[in-house]
Amino acid sequence: MPDLVELDRDHPGFRDPAYRARRNTIASLALAYTAGDPVPNVPYEPQEVGVWGTALEHLAPLHARRACPEYIAGYPKLGFRHDHVPSFEEMNTRLGALTGFRLEPVAGLVTPRQFMERLAQRVFLATQYMRHHSAPLYTPEPDVIHELVGHGPLLADPVFAEQNRLFGEATLRVDDTKIDELIRLYWYVLEFGVYEASDGLRVVGAGLLSSFGELGRFEEKADLRPFDIATIASTPFDPTDYQGVLFVSPSKEKLVADLEGFLKKVIAR
Repeated sequence: MPDLVELDRDHPGFRDPAYRARRNTIASLALAYTAGDPVPNVPYEPQEVGVWGTALEHLAPLHARRACPEYIAGYPKLGFRHDHVPSFEEMNTRLGALTGFRLEPVAGLVTPRQFMERLAQRVFLATQYMRHHSAPLYTPEPDVIHELVGHGPLLADPVFAEQNRLFGEATLRVDDTKIDELIRLYWYVLEFGVYEASDGLRVVGAGLLSSFGELGRFEEKADLRPFDIATIASTPFDPTDYQGVLFVSPSKEKLVADLEGFLKKVIAR
């Protein structure tokens, strides 16, 4: 059977046939899934649980220092443990009770439009595979750690869950000439958003919150620019590397108000 998942030659698992086979197995579960059915469970192997635990252990002190309060409050509500990778059904039970969001599996990357349109129905398309064991603190693409640990705690927060939903509603109302603006806004805010707080910079972006290397270095290494919706909407990004540019809002309240105001204007057109 041909590979369902194509890995770049510089991917940590490219030369590991067992890992590639595992990725294909997990992808096949997602491809066979039909929306509305019970989400297929992935019984994670001991090595994968070890990767999960290592990532959580290293991220914890960085979260304490830089994660926004809503993330810190949402994290324990999802029942994360170092010795257990939660299933999507476990996550859906918890998220459903908190904000009505649910995770549905995909085999790999989907188009930004496909991803964001489903947010309108409070559905978050997510991958179930684990990053390669040789690089437990790094992944070149979204994996289950990014999806659950990066996005999960803020999907458990009503304010940030609503921002995700508004992105979905806005995406349903724009054509392909405007979709790039929404994609960039999602990227620079809900994947890599930062704001100023009384105790320093705080992060709302899942890409930063799930990346040990990037969360620990962005203050010194990234070009931190003032948060401006129009500028963000016209700034391209490279998803394959650490982000060279981040946009910093003067407060969480302004970040939320600016983004929500823009999205509601798009929805009202």
